[in-house]
Amino acid sequence: MINDLQIECSRRDHISLKLELDYKLEDAVNSTNKTSINDINEFMYFDGKKLIGYIGICSFGGTKAPLEITGMVDPDYRRKGVFSKLFELVIIECKRRKAGNILVLCDRKSVTGQKFLEKVGAVYKYSEYEMYLADESNVINEEQMRGIKFRKATNIDAYEVARQNKIYFVDHTNQENNDVPNEKILLPEDEEKRGMTIYLAEKDARVIGKVHLQMINGVGGIYGLGVLPDNRGKGFGRAILLKSIERLKDVKAKEIMLQVAAKNAIALKLYKSCGFRETSVMDYFKLG
Repeated sequence: MINDLQIECSRRDHISLKLELDYKLEDAVNSTNKTSINDINEFMYFDGKKLIGYIGICSFGGTKAPLEITGMVDPDYRRKGVFSKLFELVIIECKRRKAGNILVLCDRKSVTGQKFLEKVGAVYKYSEYEMYLADESNVINEEQMRGIKFRKATNIDAYEVARQNKIYFVDHTNQENNDVPNEKILLPEDEEKRGMTIYLAEKDARVIGKVHLQMINGVGGIYGLGVLPDNRGKGFGRAILLKSIERLKDVKAKEIMLQVAAKNAIALKLYKSCGFRETSVMDYFKLG
């Protein structure tokens, strides 16, 4: 039902919606940490039995991670206060959870979405490019891999994954240091049950970075890719990316996509040089 509305809104508005529906479903079904299910909230608006509006709240990366909000309204039911009512419920829930950092996601091409966020005083923070592998002419060979090996992360590696996330994505979470707080963090084995497999990249049996790979309906996703500071400038980022593409092709991915912060010029240049092309831009806004 929610997915049908997403397809209709995307088709008529020519936009992308980052609803994370598959991830949420897997989380509800497979998570061994039942408190994580409480990190997900769905608010729906119906006309009779027809779903006409939806907003979802999601939190990734621990109890201090920002709440991410995204939603949609059937194009035939807009300007009737549907989204405003759903948004009111979301704000109430965020206050109940004492959320200190709330991000709202909106496709840059969504005119109605951008206007609504301007109306409620949301402040632009950053943007993410969604990119798909469009040019596969580059032949992946062992030399390009630079001896990189992937090791599937287990729950024993949870602290290391969290530590690397703080290093790579510090600007997005407004953290001022790389210390990992004593709080709920991502458990790799739980993430795998939801469809997201975390790999630690190793060189000569030493961890130099990581990447998260996902397969949904034939689409392979590359997320959270990073190289530890002491190992940068050696071509390891390209090697991890190419090995990720190879791994996804091995499991028969029909398409391969990734997301990268628009301000991350180095990563953007790398992805383009490996054949990825921008398909959409997602803007992130902060609510006071």
